Amino acid sequence: MTESCGQEQTKWVTTVIMSSTLQNHDISTLLQRQQHRVRYSESVETGAVIFPLSGVAFILSDTQDLLTRGDEEFSERIQKFINIHRNSFLVLSAALHGPEEWSVMFRIQRRFLGSNLRVIPVHNPAETVKLMLTMAKVTSKPQADDTRYKMAMTKAQIIERSPVWKMLQEYQLHCK
Repeated sequence: MTESCGQEQTKWVTTVIMSSTLQNHDISTLLQRQQHRVRYSESVETGAVIFPLSGVAFILSDTQDLLTRGDEEFSERIQKFINIHRNSFLVLSAALHGPEEWSVMFRIQRRFLGSNLRVIPVHNPAETVKLMLTMAKVTSKPQADDTRYKMAMTKAQIIERSPVWKMLQEYQLHCK
């Protein structure tokens, strides 16, 4: 445990369910190195990474694979994924996001506009793991409640110290 700003912080560790196809992937290794409990499943979509305690699911795809394959097969896979997972993210990986890669991303966003799918570009496995862990942590039950509380307190402080708020209160007193 480390202490910062008078608060004790513990290392956040969670369970991750991954597609068996990712068993020897860098992402699996990175998650295990951080002591997350990684479980593999044949029954989840190829390329899927699920954080069951947080309720978020990611499907990983390489942009180059999408450029060489047909959109129809990929679209069916994504549709199946978002029908199962309420908080779903498509993580599009490319070493460099050039015009072709952005075109693929925009095509996917257009195709799934209005759905619960969010498309996020990444460059490498380390960035992918950092993104997934951040999303999973902020949506996990105790962390999400703590974040909501901190947001409410921040909002209250901003309103309390706002010169506009003070002016409105003074105006209201004069109008009575």
